[in-house]
Amino acid sequence: MSLDLLPSLLQGRQIEAVIIGASAGGVGALLRLLPGLPTQYGRAVVALLHLPENRQSQLAEVFRPRMSMPVREAADKEAVSSGTVYFAGSGYHLSIETDHSFSLSCEAPLHFARPAIDYLMESAADAYGPALVGILLTGANYDGAAGLAAIAAAGGLTVVQDPREAEVATMPQEAIRRRQPDLILTLDDIHTLLLMLENN
Repeated sequence: MSLDLLPSLLQGRQIEAVIIGASAGGVGALLRLLPGLPTQYGRAVVALLHLPENRQSQLAEVFRPRMSMPVREAADKEAVSSGTVYFAGSGYHLSIETDHSFSLSCEAPLHFARPAIDYLMESAADAYGPALVGILLTGANYDGAAGLAAIAAAGGLTVVQDPREAEVATMPQEAIRRRQPDLILTLDDIHTLLLMLENN
């Protein structure tokens, strides 16, 4: 599937938020995807990588000097703002409420992960519906497959990294098996897609 389909997939949509989930190999993948987005990017980007519970996330600190957009760790009750990259912190599930604010919670790990991609994607699907893009990248378990299916069911746009390129193919393969995404793309093409959203 190629980016040639994107104009028709975006027709009539006003994308407000992009949710990106990844696990093993995800930091390297995001370092190829996110730098280069413009300062005044017109939507919120929320990224969740599986993190060890007992270790503080340093992702915002890693990405902040590499990006012209503001980068921060998502905080409980904080409003989701366009033009900002948010990272999920460690030890809590991250979700998005229907009023487009973040919520942190301590429910049991899902797919051995807290934060879990499914929690974030399923809540974002309820909050944004067709105004959402969900992207699932490299990873070693099944987290994100149900979340991406929920985004599709709510009318959002779903994108999966090409498993042949992924550092660990399990996560994108399971997402494709569970529900065919709108697009299966390389990282370079996903980066192009993020830039094309700005011109939609």
